[in-house]
Amino acid sequence: MTIDPAQLEATIREVLAAMLPGNGNDTQAKAPATQQEAPGDGVFADMDSAVEAAHLAQREYLGRSMADRRRYVAAIREAMLAPEALDYMSEQAVAQSGMGDVGHKYLKNKVAASETPGVEDLVTEAWSGDDGLTTIEYSPYGVIGAITPTTNPTETITCNTIGMLAAGNAVVFSPHPRVAKLSCWQVRRINRALRAAGAPDNLVTTVTAPSLENTNAMMAHPKVRMLVATGGPGIVRAVLSSGKKAIGAGAGNPPAVVDETADIEHAAKCIVDGASFDNNLPCTAEKEIIAVDSIADMLKFCMIKHGAYEATAAEVAELEKLLVNGDKPRTEWVGKPAAKILEAIGVTPPPGVRLIVCEAAADHPFVVHELMMPVLGLVRVPDVDAAIDLAVELEHGNRHTAVMHSLNVSKLTRMGKLIQTTIFVKNGPSYNGIGIGGEGYPTFTIAGPTGEGLTSARSFTRKRRCVLVGDLNVR
Repeated sequence: MTIDPAQLEATIREVLAAMLPGNGNDTQAKAPATQQEAPGDGVFADMDSAVEAAHLAQREYLGRSMADRRRYVAAIREAMLAPEALDYMSEQAVAQSGMGDVGHKYLKNKVAASETPGVEDLVTEAWSGDDGLTTIEYSPYGVIGAITPTTNPTETITCNTIGMLAAGNAVVFSPHPRVAKLSCWQVRRINRALRAAGAPDNLVTTVTAPSLENTNAMMAHPKVRMLVATGGPGIVRAVLSSGKKAIGAGAGNPPAVVDETADIEHAAKCIVDGASFDNNLPCTAEKEIIAVDSIADMLKFCMIKHGAYEATAAEVAELEKLLVNGDKPRTEWVGKPAAKILEAIGVTPPPGVRLIVCEAAADHPFVVHELMMPVLGLVRVPDVDAAIDLAVELEHGNRHTAVMHSLNVSKLTRMGKLIQTTIFVKNGPSYNGIGIGGEGYPTFTIAGPTGEGLTSARSFTRKRRCVLVGDLNVR
């Protein structure tokens, strides 16, 4: 497939222009001017140099053993798990982006570094018989270009680096401009750790000043063989227009369904915990509640016990004016704490408030749109089947994440089949679905649009068949 470079650039400009502050999507929003980082340790002045360096490093990397890869991944984990690194990344992600919660980012960074799968994810398949031996092995693409969001800046770099290098690739990051300084710091630290472990220089690279032009150059560069975009639907559309193998981790609008059979106290705590996690920045977090009418009042009562604030009808109207502009959230309020949002409309926040719940109609902006704020619309429905049907509608076909609280296995099954999300959490907070408090490995690149699901090392590989004819069948 041949893509006209002018057409590609126009597509990227269209997508990224829609992500500027005030337009409701901050995945690649323009950042305030910052002091440009100096080159070195994987950080380059221009994208062409970053890609070329990564290409040379990956060619050398092909000659390294699987034992070497294990050692390099261990070095990355150690560098990212150092207490001073966890503290710095967590504090600076909030300070530089203006979003999120330091404690929750600390937890996400720790989980990403310690639990992201490495080379153990690359399991060889084999057949043997009268005609010999055939193996199927996971092989690298080469240089991967990765676009990372401001919502999970360091966690995404950590988990992508571990998975992509475990798979034998090099990676060039195009991070969010608002956290450019932090991203450069992280790439430098990773490269120094890799160098100390004996890895080729520049297996992980980035640029001193991330920008539209640099993102465009990375996507169009002939030596970038695969693109991985973690962000909204626009940036996914851009990488899918590139003509290259692309993994797209897009937006979601996860519904949380609660029916009359649920443990209401438990459901309430789980929803408050999940929806307030990192101030609702994760795309996996509960974004609206659909409650069967007979238990809705009890659910709200229990949520208030666990740190929620129920807004009055008048306060909901004020919140709508503050937080949304037409059909889009106001970027300046994304990832802000519930207490600050309440203060902005003149409400004194109760001690310990973590989440604002607003009873609303099914077409209210707090229900229909992904706000990425600790503000959730709650919709009443007559029965569980109506709740499931509405959840499917409100998820918008993103195939991202959904949550259901119920003890009715048949209804849990019905919702799972109809909602078709990559992650379906039953009777727990949403973050259980990404390996935080739930079984399974974590990731911060969840590829619903392109179907890879929760990405790991094997997601960044090609399957290759090796056939030895007539030999090595010893049965």
